Amino acid sequence: MISWRSTWSIYTRELMRFLRTAFQSVLAPVLTTALYFIVFGAAIGGRMPDLGGVDYGAFIIPGLLMLTLLGETTSNSSFGIYMPRFTGTIYELLSAPVGVSETLVGFVGAAMTKSLILAAIILVTARLFVDYSIAYPLLAVIYIMLVAAAFSLFGFILGIWADNFEKLGIIPMLFLTPLTFLGGTFYSIDMLPKPWDTIALANPIVYLVSGLRWTFYGSSDVNIWVSFGITLGFLATCTAVIAYIFKTGWRLRA
Repeated sequence: MISWRSTWSIYTRELMRFLRTAFQSVLAPVLTTALYFIVFGAAIGGRMPDLGGVDYGAFIIPGLLMLTLLGETTSNSSFGIYMPRFTGTIYELLSAPVGVSETLVGFVGAAMTKSLILAAIILVTARLFVDYSIAYPLLAVIYIMLVAAAFSLFGFILGIWADNFEKLGIIPMLFLTPLTFLGGTFYSIDMLPKPWDTIALANPIVYLVSGLRWTFYGSSDVNIWVSFGITLGFLATCTAVIAYIFKTGWRLRA
């Protein structure tokens, strides 16, 4: 039986931490997105042909949204669990009558809320530069929440694995961001020459970007059900790993 009071406490604590760092968590992504639109949408987009009947400036919106969400969700979540380990306050959480379910629901719920706030702000920012429409807004919200939940858990694992600040940033900087740039953020996979179009499909971020792009425009490089399946599979895997970590106490009680 989940204790919703405990869950609410964890959720509000994480959300308040997000609001306390609003400049870094909200303003920085908005400014970065605006720069991307100025460079790619305005400067380059005017010379690019429509992709699948979609204006290039509008085409890159889902990719930019995913680029920001993956980075911010992973970083916020990893930092949120790393700092209690670093300061020793993690033992207060471990000794409290709070189960794995309450902890995960609180952390993941806060991450999903942050992601929806960021997504809304980025979409409003994008409206200043390009006209666009969302074909399936409800599916877009659901998909954003699924991705946020999955990468919140991934960040949770990263924050438990890392034993210093350098390790905390190595995965997002050296792996996640490059994979996102190569995952069809600014282009369609169909534009790549052979065999690079096939090789690109080995990048898991391709499926996430394509899934979100489908909810916007009804077309993408990858079948939407494949994208949903991979996202749910990654979410289930991260959940299982975290359940194992709490069961064994790996890096939590050391």
